[in-house]
Amino acid sequence: MNNKIRHLIAAAALALPFAMPVFANEGGPALDKANIDIQDTESLQRGAQIFANYCLSCHSASMMRYNRLEDIGLSEEQIKADLMPEGAKIGDPMNIAMNKQDAKAWFGATPPDLSLIARSRGADYLYSYLRGFYRDPSRPTGWNNLVFDKVGMPHIFWEWQGEQELKTVKNAEGHEEHKLELVKAGTLTKLENGKANTAEFDRRMRDLTNFLVYIGEPAAVKRQQIGYVVVMFLGLLLFPLVYLLKKEYWRDVH
Repeated sequence: MNNKIRHLIAAAALALPFAMPVFANEGGPALDKANIDIQDTESLQRGAQIFANYCLSCHSASMMRYNRLEDIGLSEEQIKADLMPEGAKIGDPMNIAMNKQDAKAWFGATPPDLSLIARSRGADYLYSYLRGFYRDPSRPTGWNNLVFDKVGMPHIFWEWQGEQELKTVKNAEGHEEHKLELVKAGTLTKLENGKANTAEFDRRMRDLTNFLVYIGEPAAVKRQQIGYVVVMFLGLLLFPLVYLLKKEYWRDVH
């Protein structure tokens, strides 16, 4: 009996990490696949540019330092010229100058630090969130979001994406209600096109998501690169040994 209990506990522990994402998204809108690749340094560089120009005004990434951007192929001169605010040093963390009290007064809540947002929420969540803004006159900023209902953040990329609206449907009583869970069914419709077409806007949001995943664990890029080399080395080293061992074991088998 004790062995059976231990086996059940072990099976539950192994299944829990796979079940958690399902529970976390149960009842919410379906998330689109981000399909990120942190080995794509060009995507990471574009994402870093977007983050520095649009996100870093309100959101810090205090666990990420500017000089770590050299790991994605940017030179120190490029980082200083294109990504760093005036007065910052190359070894400084990516902090903002905005006062927390002012931020809370303006947005209703202090904008969160984004260092670990991808590890907390997941790439698909961030990608869907960035593309899920729509016009909502009832909100203080005039915007709402399919993934994060009653969000306090305005749609900073609206000039790229354009304006969207959320369709409503009649319920059994004849009242209009939002169907947030039907994202895949096309509940968002374009009111006005932006400067970027849909494919280009999606690519930019994927680049930004890719960068947010990267800053959650900058060492992952090098770790994966080293991992490939180690696997190849072990394969080249072990294959001859395993082959010779196999020949030795089967030498007397006819």
